[in-house]
Amino acid sequence: MADATPPSRTRSQEKRRAILQAAQEVFLSQGYLGTNMDLVASRSGVSKQTVYAHFGNKEALFIEIVTSMTDAAGDRVHHDRPDLVDEAVLEIYLRDYAERQLLTVMQPSLLQLRRLVIGEVARFPDLARVLYERGPRRAITQIAQTFDTLRERGLLRADDAEAAAEWFNWLVMAAPLNRAMMLGDAAVPGRDELRRHAAEAVRIFLVAFGAAPGRPALP
Repeated sequence: MADATPPSRTRSQEKRRAILQAAQEVFLSQGYLGTNMDLVASRSGVSKQTVYAHFGNKEALFIEIVTSMTDAAGDRVHHDRPDLVDEAVLEIYLRDYAERQLLTVMQPSLLQLRRLVIGEVARFPDLARVLYERGPRRAITQIAQTFDTLRERGLLRADDAEAAAEWFNWLVMAAPLNRAMMLGDAAVPGRDELRRHAAEAVRIFLVAFGAAPGRPALP
């Protein structure tokens, strides 16, 4: 069957994608204050009027960048909900999830975005809210849903799945993310080090929350 999408709509979608790609590059390299719509238009090969027609203003365009980048990253992390049946499989799943989360979040472009949004939080708190809701908040909510199922199956001892998800998320993310945010991209650990960190975070988490035979339940 032939594609029934009108050519005008296809061209409009292509322009929108080009604007978003150009705007991402400009915002991350120039910062929020250093970005202007003329430069975005020039980089994307469209007129400034076209940029405004798609996004209205610079703040709306930046919110779209934050949303699209964090959503894409989240989709790479939260793409599966496995049917776990025992503790051995659980540890493998958690390690794979932790590695995937670290390798995704520690990408230079996402670290740049996080630094940029934090730098603008006083003037544009909505930008930070979008990043938080689409990033850490989404991660914790998604894994809390998984943990609730695992608790029902007797694989985790976590009466409060949300709290367990908070512990898991920050055991995995806190140390490497803080170093990278404060010391720059040169402080980002290599892939092997991130994998070792993920494995150790999972080990510590399961000591506290794993349902090993004979282990007393947490209060």
